[in-house]
Amino acid sequence: MKKICFVTIFIILFAPSCQQKETLTTEEVVAAIQLFDKGWKEKNVEIVDSVLSKSYIYFTQSGGIFDRKNVVLTAGSNDYKLDTVLRKQFDIKIEGNVAVVNTVWTGKGTYFNSPFNDNQRCSITIIKNNGKVEILSEHCTPIK
Repeated sequence: MKKICFVTIFIILFAPSCQQKETLTTEEVVAAIQLFDKGWKEKNVEIVDSVLSKSYIYFTQSGGIFDRKNVVLTAGSNDYKLDTVLRKQFDIKIEGNVAVVNTVWTGKGTYFNSPFNDNQRCSITIIKNNGKVEILSEHCTPIK
């Protein structure tokens, strides 16, 4: 009886730590980025908000930082308009529950009535925690 109790207590205490960490899949990474892009295309702040980590941060081309709140606000703003948008090339490196994605984003539109025609290489960090896949950070640089 003591042996059964010991084994039961051991399983309860140590089995969770022996379980493998959740892993992120390529399909989950691509789906998160595509959902993010859909939110921007449709000016749907709920979609954009849903895919961003609470700690999300965007590193701007000029070396600044754009926080999660401002990214969500911009996505729904009438001051930001996308006429065309395309994301191509997905080079994905996954380590457990974290992925780094190298992708190219092209978009044409206006921001505060100033036209833009961007062709950018973006580095996106994706995480998976408690089954939820989210974008943790992003940095895009113009391709000259």
